[in-house]
Amino acid sequence: MKIIADAFGGDNAPVEVLKGCRLAVTELEDVEIVLTGDKDTIEKTAREHQIPLDHMEICHAGQVMDIHTEPTALLKEFSDSSMAVGCRLLAEGKGDAFVSAGSTGALVVGATFLVKRIKGIKRVTIGSVIPCQGGCYLLADAGANADCRPEMLMQFAVMGSIYMQRFFGIPSPRVGLVNIGAEETKGTQLQLDAYPLLQSAPVNFIGNIEPREIPLGGCDVAVADGFTGNVVLKLTEGMGKFISAEVKGLFTGGPLGMLSALGVRKQITSFKKKMDYKEYGGAPLLGAAGLVIKAHGSSDARAFKNAIRQAVQCARQDVVGEMTRAAASLAGPGKN
Repeated sequence: MKIIADAFGGDNAPVEVLKGCRLAVTELEDVEIVLTGDKDTIEKTAREHQIPLDHMEICHAGQVMDIHTEPTALLKEFSDSSMAVGCRLLAEGKGDAFVSAGSTGALVVGATFLVKRIKGIKRVTIGSVIPCQGGCYLLADAGANADCRPEMLMQFAVMGSIYMQRFFGIPSPRVGLVNIGAEETKGTQLQLDAYPLLQSAPVNFIGNIEPREIPLGGCDVAVADGFTGNVVLKLTEGMGKFISAEVKGLFTGGPLGMLSALGVRKQITSFKKKMDYKEYGGAPLLGAAGLVIKAHGSSDARAFKNAIRQAVQCARQDVVGEMTRAAASLAGPGKN
């Protein structure tokens, strides 16, 4: 299994990326890494931090794309960047997956125009795995497409269901359409038009789902346009930080709180692990013709290793192949 890794994507690159790749090679079975980025800098960083590079090869890329750069610049001005080179290697079949912690917008552009979309899929979408009561759910779209058409939401549902089936082993993922009410007549024209498409799609559609039900485990796949999905994602992240801070305050506010913390230390540790994005790896770019994983921008070595683990498991489960077959079988608005 060969995984292409963007050595210069993310806030902590290249050192944490290299450490994460080292962990992946050591801990995961039959995994080799192709690092994209400046060869001299990668080798110098590896020497300085005593990171062995065995089972890793370097594909030189002369540019680094800043996160604030216009995403479409990846195609021309930054065509020799570590991200662009990684996307092209994947498109050429020189790796089983590409993992990057770089700019989300640029990676969506790369997945769309360099890796290309699965035939019949209208848009590449970001699928973010988010913890909830009883497990986790997939949010699609989490921000790639602010404006969507109804058939795009239907395709997000199909791809999200396949991902949750293949990666998490859920036999029949429950798909909910994010809306302001459970009634079929609620929502904007987008939700009203998407509802019947989801009813007829080959998914376990449970109807509209209100945002307050999502954290309680109300669905396995939450479908939304990118604007709505990104609001849900960022509000969830903020609430997670708020709750964690409040819980910490309860147990550090005095001797009694600190003593109580000793009795529930195991539960607190379990809760923190469940809420830690580092455990989930990254967000798959569903709809790309090759397997692309967006790691968190602030990924440390463990988070990047888990993103590689996610890529390996998705590749072995043939997630993209299954989505390709599903796209070919979709009737009506699902086809180009």
